[in-house]
Amino acid sequence: MRGGSSMKSGKTSAAAKGEQFWRYLMVAPTIIGLLILNVWPFIQTIYASFCEHLGFGHYKFIGLDNYINMFQNTDFWRATGNTLLFCVLTVPVGIFLSLLVAILLNTKVKFKSGFRTIFFLPMVCAPAAVTMVWRWIFNSEYGILNQIFGTRVAWVTDPHVVLISCSIVAVWSAIGYDAVLLLSGLQNISKSYYEASSIDGAGKITQFFKITLPMISPTLFVTMIMRLMTSLKVYDLIYMMVEETNPALTSVQSLIYLFYRESFVAGSRGSGSAIAVWTVLIIGIATVFQFIGQKKWVNYEV
Repeated sequence: MRGGSSMKSGKTSAAAKGEQFWRYLMVAPTIIGLLILNVWPFIQTIYASFCEHLGFGHYKFIGLDNYINMFQNTDFWRATGNTLLFCVLTVPVGIFLSLLVAILLNTKVKFKSGFRTIFFLPMVCAPAAVTMVWRWIFNSEYGILNQIFGTRVAWVTDPHVVLISCSIVAVWSAIGYDAVLLLSGLQNISKSYYEASSIDGAGKITQFFKITLPMISPTLFVTMIMRLMTSLKVYDLIYMMVEETNPALTSVQSLIYLFYRESFVAGSRGSGSAIAVWTVLIIGIATVFQFIGQKKWVNYEV
């Protein structure tokens, strides 16, 4: 009996080891790709931030000079402020509007599929095409926006307005995708909760704050993280909306845009790497604060 039991446990152990091996094998391509495409390049970027690029892959170690020059550069601090302000303008407004759209699509409304397609369409369109349309809308001479309101606002060339204009495009482009994510969370809420609360006399507003918001908070948290990361790394939108010769460029220039100009236009790879490290540091700090807030505001027990 003991021999049979030991043979059975041995087979079970071998099967468990085999299953564990296949698990690691299936995950291995992702881990290897992460190490090669993300971790190792970032390590190289950190090293390059302490060096002067001599060309042809050669670097000279110069210590903290790149960081000292970066912190003394007014364009750097302005780009940091532009990036943070862009996040403030896009993330809260975008999440709020996306939630409104998701709630609308979750109700019994006619042509629901058509509305979903319309709101999701900006994610399908090419960014260059989207930018071209919005530059035409914002044109100060013949743009449809100025024609509607009877104004002559320089939406893209005015230093006081250009960041708001880019924020409008960013919010418009992201509403559809975020709304689909939030809609999936709304559709997972059982209707029995609303029926029970209605019997107790709860109104629509009470149901939203006591049922909908707590139960959708995990999806809302993930959506907010994705939108914040995208806003902190904004580059292509600004690059296509604002030309190099635009006098308002410094008023909308983000950290990643400044990284591009330092690394590939000015040819200063060391300074560009220092800016990249600073950007990653900001993203890391924002992520830490988000996960701290997650423990207080996100409800996983519903």
